[in-house]
Amino acid sequence: MFMSALASSFVREPRTRGYTLTFTQPIFRAQNFIQYDQAEYQVKQAEASFGQAGQDLIVRVAQAYFDVLAARDTLGLVRAQKAATSEQLAQAKRNFEVGTATITDTHEAQARYDLIVAQEIAAQSNLEVSRRALQQLIHAVPGELNPLGAAFQFEPPQPASVDKWVEEAQLNNHQIAIAQAAAQLAEKEVDRNRGGHLPTVDLVANYSNTTSNGSTFGVGSDVRAKSVGVQLNMPLFQGGATQSRWREAEANRERARQELENARRNVELQTRQAYLGVVNGIAQVQALQQALKSSESLLGASKLGHEVGVRTNLDVLNAQQQAYSTRRDLYQAEYNYLLSRLRLKAAVGGLAEADLSKVNQALH
Repeated sequence: MFMSALASSFVREPRTRGYTLTFTQPIFRAQNFIQYDQAEYQVKQAEASFGQAGQDLIVRVAQAYFDVLAARDTLGLVRAQKAATSEQLAQAKRNFEVGTATITDTHEAQARYDLIVAQEIAAQSNLEVSRRALQQLIHAVPGELNPLGAAFQFEPPQPASVDKWVEEAQLNNHQIAIAQAAAQLAEKEVDRNRGGHLPTVDLVANYSNTTSNGSTFGVGSDVRAKSVGVQLNMPLFQGGATQSRWREAEANRERARQELENARRNVELQTRQAYLGVVNGIAQVQALQQALKSSESLLGASKLGHEVGVRTNLDVLNAQQQAYSTRRDLYQAEYNYLLSRLRLKAAVGGLAEADLSKVNQALH
């Protein structure tokens, strides 16, 4: 009994409790420095993208605005031509009834009138679609749009050298800035993946506490440990993952370089097209203005010749169609000239609201 009681007084269930705190502060990470540089290029890329989006919006709204004007002009001209053709049709019928014209004149006028009716329906549909496209951009129902004034001034590009415009575009175009930032990011990405082979240095601090309630003989312990040191990690082999990411980054860098070169070529082409659009647009508008005068003179002469019997009804209808087509082409050439001016400023990264103010001055 004594031995049993003595044994029971020494029996304990051993328990051990402990915890460890580890604090790590990186001192040297080559990849972190490179990521910081990448963040700067990402900011530049975002700023260039924002600027490009703003300029694209200006051009798109201007394009939609002039599309509505062009559709409205076309509808107005078709209706005017319809009225004129209707008069020719009525006159042809009267002349046929009195025997001074053949049935062929009536059929020609009727066929031309039916064709214009179909064109009027198409023009109405096109105007509605154009207005809806503008409404989608501005998020509002467009009201009455101001047309072009009769005496707006043409301004040739200054400087009057396409090469100088191309040089400025290569320096300030937002598309090139975006591609340049992407190429620099890809270059840094190669360096970052190459940094996977470099060692890292960390400041490491440890604190641990282990407590035990003792064993069968009642002896417990309370152990505390503290340490502070610098830890060097040297990567030796990671199954080829670092090398694989490095090769992928190099391939992406080459792709970014090619995209940058492609952006430069596209911007050069866009700049030249916009420059020629302004220069040739002025010449085209002037030529169409002269052509309109000639077409209107031809129409007047054809009507007079038809009255005295030296011109047929078909001659008058063709002269009418030529006059209205020339006027429509003139309106479109004027809109294209104004859009080319905006695109030229956008190509060199200088399109702003002040340029829209100049366009507004041409409207009334």
